Amino acid sequence: MTRELSFVEAMNEALMQEMARDDAVVIFGENIRGQGRGELRGLQDAYGDDRIIDLPISEAAMTGIATGAALAGGRPVVHFQVSSLIFPAFDQLVDQAAKLPLMLGGQAHVAATYMVMGCGASGGRAGQHSDNPYPYLIHAGIKSVMPSTPADAKGLLTTAVREDDPVAVFVPVRLMATKGSVAEEPYAIPLAQGEVKRTGKDVTVVAMGHLVAEALASAEALAADGIDAEIWDPRSLLPLDRAGLAASVAKTGRVVLFDDSHRSCGYAAELSSFIGETCFGDLKAPIKRVTRADVTIPFGQHIEDEVLPDRRRLEQAVHAVMAWS
Repeated sequence: MTRELSFVEAMNEALMQEMARDDAVVIFGENIRGQGRGELRGLQDAYGDDRIIDLPISEAAMTGIATGAALAGGRPVVHFQVSSLIFPAFDQLVDQAAKLPLMLGGQAHVAATYMVMGCGASGGRAGQHSDNPYPYLIHAGIKSVMPSTPADAKGLLTTAVREDDPVAVFVPVRLMATKGSVAEEPYAIPLAQGEVKRTGKDVTVVAMGHLVAEALASAEALAADGIDAEIWDPRSLLPLDRAGLAASVAKTGRVVLFDDSHRSCGYAAELSSFIGETCFGDLKAPIKRVTRADVTIPFGQHIEDEVLPDRRRLEQAVHAVMAWS
């Protein structure tokens, strides 16, 4: 059975179901005994203070506590209310959680999930609340996912909670209130399993998070110009569905990467490198990247718009790669 749920409602259902399934699942966070934006609704009433654990305002402390709980056999979910709050926890994330399983020779696991809420820029939230920090954790080797639909949000969060390694779930701020069909029963979407959101034959547009919907809208506009765009969503950023991406590139021969992280050392740069190394013989045109600029996101709305990837720039890039043949 499917129903219409918002992004955060779908995540809430995943947490409810996983906490009912496994007593080892606990949630750590700051001011989480309320409802959050909806992702925490009803959890306190259902599971109490022993499993919904409200901690003092120290992201480093709560992340370190979660690592200890995971090493002791727990499955903690760490709730970051804003994406930039992972930065105060960086030592615990990168130096401890990401490395301890290997340093301990596999004798223990860090089965921690990091719910990184409110990713990206929206509505003039300015420099310290507009980050999309997934490349940082990917660089550190932390498995990372970014859903683009409520259905993906439920399935990927379920997978993260069940995974024996640390997993970061990045939740775009522009998607949290959006709605879509979600199955009622529990389900998991495996890591390294991308999805074609729209089939096409002329160009592959790789888009993530809130940019998937933007890419789909652009694809309809491009169709009026006779361009049939395929929209491919990695969903799992690390590990990446390399075979799925390569198959789409082989089919279309042209690639535009639509990514809301910085251009230099951003996720699009990594994808571009993989495609260039692996799929060079399939390419009919140079790879194009449409990314955010290498700057701190400004407060003013008009200036914010200028430094973020958008449909206009995407459509220009698609026309540019199509002009090669």
